[in-house]
Amino acid sequence: QVQLVESGGGLVQAGGSLRLSCAASGRTLSNDFITWFRQGPTKEREFVAGIRWVGAQTRYGSSVSGRFTTARDNAKNTLYLQMSSLKPEDTAVYYCATTRADGAMVPTSRFAYTYWGQGTQVTVSS
Repeated sequence: QVQLVESGGGLVQAGGSLRLSCAASGRTLSNDFITWFRQGPTKEREFVAGIRWVGAQTRYGSSVSGRFTTARDNAKNTLYLQMSSLKPEDTAVYYCATTRADGAMVPTSRFAYTYWGQGTQVTVSS
């Protein structure tokens, strides 16, 4: 069992930056993928960025590539999402999710993930 707690959301102006954190507890992450998804109003849950915990291979959604960066802190069992050049369309609830799996490629389907956090709201004003 893994518990995930997101933090760092808030209100920011377009063009600004924000850093989200996802703290994992219950066990130490190792052979896992841990990922950010988001869900805006009236939208499907969308893959944002993810990382393989061992090896640190990353993958980004096309709408955030070049603007967002994800990284993990092994010692803190925590995943981060640094968001820059934010746009109003980035407004969403951001979720952290994780699953234990083999392979090097970060899964982008939400159905691949076992454990989810409660989400943190990010609002970007124009």
